[in-house]
Amino acid sequence: MSASLSSRLLRWFDRHGRKGLPWQRETAPGQRDAYAVWLSEVMLQQTQVATVVGYFERFVAALPTLRDLAAADEDTVLVLWSGLGYYRRARFAHQAAQICVEQHGGKLPCDFAALKSLPGIGRSTAGAILAQAHGLRFAILDGNVKRVLTRYHGIHGDPAGSAVEQQLWLHAEAHTPQRRVADYTQAIMDLGATVCVRSRPRCETCPLATACVAYRDGLSAQLPTRKTGKTIPIRATVMLVLRDKQQRILLERRGTQGVWSGLWSLPEATDPQAAWRIAGQLARIDDAQALAPFTHVFSHYRLNIEPLLFDHASARHGVGDNPHLRWCGMSELDALGLPAPVRKLLLEMGDRKARQTQTPLLLAT
Repeated sequence: MSASLSSRLLRWFDRHGRKGLPWQRETAPGQRDAYAVWLSEVMLQQTQVATVVGYFERFVAALPTLRDLAAADEDTVLVLWSGLGYYRRARFAHQAAQICVEQHGGKLPCDFAALKSLPGIGRSTAGAILAQAHGLRFAILDGNVKRVLTRYHGIHGDPAGSAVEQQLWLHAEAHTPQRRVADYTQAIMDLGATVCVRSRPRCETCPLATACVAYRDGLSAQLPTRKTGKTIPIRATVMLVLRDKQQRILLERRGTQGVWSGLWSLPEATDPQAAWRIAGQLARIDDAQALAPFTHVFSHYRLNIEPLLFDHASARHGVGDNPHLRWCGMSELDALGLPAPVRKLLLEMGDRKARQTQTPLLLAT
């Protein structure tokens, strides 16, 4: 069965698989740049290939080697990552690069255990790096692969549960071929991403359909077993937009925990009354203007954001220009890691302000 699955997948990959992706370029026959493979694997966690390609190319253009990533400051890394979300991935990658410089000669280790010990690299990611960069026989088990193997073998139960996951790992190991490991790894990920998709799988075009238990038993819509549906919680926050007479905005660096960790963002409050109190502690303020509220959707909750503009604020002594608070002009935002919705809000405010201050043309008569 193992040879059948891998051989069918490889034949399918030769005709339909995704080739020519920027991290697939060979540095030597059968060898790919491990740094590029690693970055792509980290970026592809929770993010689709079509989205990742542009971010990947921008990232490696700025930081082309692992040593460059290790030497970069955190703001540079977060700016390049801005928009991909899940910023802990970027911070872990930065830390891992620094460890590789300190302990592994500036390269990703080829040893599985050493690779897996680096921040942000788990069993599947380590296997994907070794398989795709070096052609070594290591299995992977990302979300796409779990879906393929769950349906192929007709496995019921939560794929994230330890018992089912252990079973899936056994199948993943058994199916991984001795040769063309890099192509097989890409093939099974591609099949899960393009054919054996979560909703409405294209079973009629699948190279594994004739041996697939879910297809045979009409269970493709039921497998993998879904978790009991939960109502996505809704949270709310008030974002303080403190803008001084020089059109600078007061930004606050977020802590190392929670969403947007380590990014520069706007100070926040739980409600408008608390917003006034916090704003008064940060600057001398006069009046406030409620801006259009909006909602940002995370994977596990929705955040209703109410921006409150305190225009012509005056900085209080000791507030700003320190590691945690700083006043920034619009031209400085490009060099800072900002959450995507905050960046969008500030850029829209800047555009609106620019339109308001444009001098009208006087036509000669």
